[in-house]
Amino acid sequence: MDTDPNGDPVPDAPEGDYTGDGVPNFDYVRDRIENRFATATGATELAEGTPEAEQLDQRMAERNRAARERLDEIRRSMEE
Repeated sequence: MDTDPNGDPVPDAPEGDYTGDGVPNFDYVRDRIENRFATATGATELAEGTPEAEQLDQRMAERNRAARERLDEIRRSMEE
C-alpha cells in the first residue's frame, strides 16, 4: 500500500475508475453525477405525490396569502 506525503497509508483505488495518480476518470465522475441527479429527481417526484406533500403545499400557500395580506395592510397604514 502506498503512503501520502504525511506518511499515512493511501487505500488502493478501484480498478478502472481512477488513473494511476488517483484521479477519477471522466466516466466515473459522470456516472456519479448522473446517479445523484437521478436520486434527487426520484426523491422529489416521490415527495410530491404524497398526501402529506399536498397538505404542506396547501399550508404554505395559505401562509403566503396571509403574509401578502398582512404586508398590504401594513403598506396601507403607512400611507395614511
